[in-house]
Amino acid sequence: MLLVHAKGGPPLGHVLSRTAARAEVHLLALSALPPAVADPARRLCATVVTPDEIPGDAAHRSDLVSLIVSRAEAVGADAVLTFSEYAVVAVAEACETLGLAGAGGAAALARDKRLMRRTWLQHGLPQPEFRPVATEADLHAAARELPGPLLLKAAWSAGSTAHQIIRSPHEASAAWARSRDVMAESAQLGYAELHVAEADADFVVEQIVTGTVTDWFDEPGWGDYVSVEGVVADGTFHPVCLSGRMPTVEPFTERASITPALLAQDAQDRIVDLARRAVDALGLRDCGTHTEIKLGADGGMWLIETAARFGGAMTVPQIEDVFGLDLVGMLVDHLLGRPVDWPEQALTPERARGAAGSLVVLAVDGDGEAWRDRKVWDFPSVSADIPLSRGSELSVVAESSLTDGSVVPVYDPAAGANTMAALCLLSAATPRTVLRDFEALVDALPQVLPAARPEEVSA
Repeated sequence: MLLVHAKGGPPLGHVLSRTAARAEVHLLALSALPPAVADPARRLCATVVTPDEIPGDAAHRSDLVSLIVSRAEAVGADAVLTFSEYAVVAVAEACETLGLAGAGGAAALARDKRLMRRTWLQHGLPQPEFRPVATEADLHAAARELPGPLLLKAAWSAGSTAHQIIRSPHEASAAWARSRDVMAESAQLGYAELHVAEADADFVVEQIVTGTVTDWFDEPGWGDYVSVEGVVADGTFHPVCLSGRMPTVEPFTERASITPALLAQDAQDRIVDLARRAVDALGLRDCGTHTEIKLGADGGMWLIETAARFGGAMTVPQIEDVFGLDLVGMLVDHLLGRPVDWPEQALTPERARGAAGSLVVLAVDGDGEAWRDRKVWDFPSVSADIPLSRGSELSVVAESSLTDGSVVPVYDPAAGANTMAALCLLSAATPRTVLRDFEALVDALPQVLPAARPEEVSA
């Protein structure tokens, strides 16, 4: 197995251990390995290389598909896989060249939000009104045509980066400038499409639809959207389960994912049916999927987006914890031609052994307001001083978090998850317990974290 690593996706440590249990792993690292994973990676993998270590001239190495193909041929790979949004298209194209199982030639439809929305429009699927945007003039025209408020998105972004809310046409110019700046900043941090040239110049603007919670959940506190986790195997979509959310932080930065979503069976069935139609319309072949759906009044729904890979952050470990399914290992087996028993239908809360959730630590309170003072990230203080429900267990994902003693970044609405301080994982008895414990954590964090000293902030 050639595993292509780049930023984003499930934690690399989790992915590597599950992949190495099923196959000999050769790691192609397009991004630097997280310090917490560097040593385990060299123990678990037969080889670990970066592009600079692969023979060939600079032009060859700059062509990502050729680079992946060359490395796969060199190690005799029977399958090539990535869990990073930014490498999905390149890996899919490399698999096509190599004649190996992969997402297929349609992978870009699940990556470029403009192509995705056009495809769904052709299939008559419910989604917000939208316009592709290539210039500031395009954005001004769309702002005049579409009913507001509007959301400007980078077509190839992930993690809610470069999102800008436009409430009136006169805000279009400022939104355009800020989104382009954020995409440039994200590229410098390594959070950018790796295969498509000048992808940071492509945008889409869409109508912000009004979601609701009361028609779907029996209690407050849940976000008005869910995600359907699944896989496509030999062109057939297999839903695995649904994950619920806490409300997003403005503009639409995700704060927490909770598995399973606490929904009635009929609601889950309708959501899964829409996800199936969305994935089928994109024509994916062999890959994980992650489909986000906005929930409206009177059973209405809108497609947000689908990815040709498993959900990021801790979605995959949460599913393993709650349902006992090693999705990474199962996908590896499938790509290597081994039989896999995928769930016959999406698993429900009744099938779960407890619940699990991941919380993105942002410097905002439960109402989305910025913390008054700068704080220092210190997980020992969090685990010792914030009481959780009986039986709940909290841990920090080291490779996705700042080291203890680091100053928590100021939350930047346009930068989204780029300004996160840490990622925490919680296991609890029920989804409701995870939600309540997360609410308690969000409220308590600015009180229990140490204050940053002036010299730390200035540094």
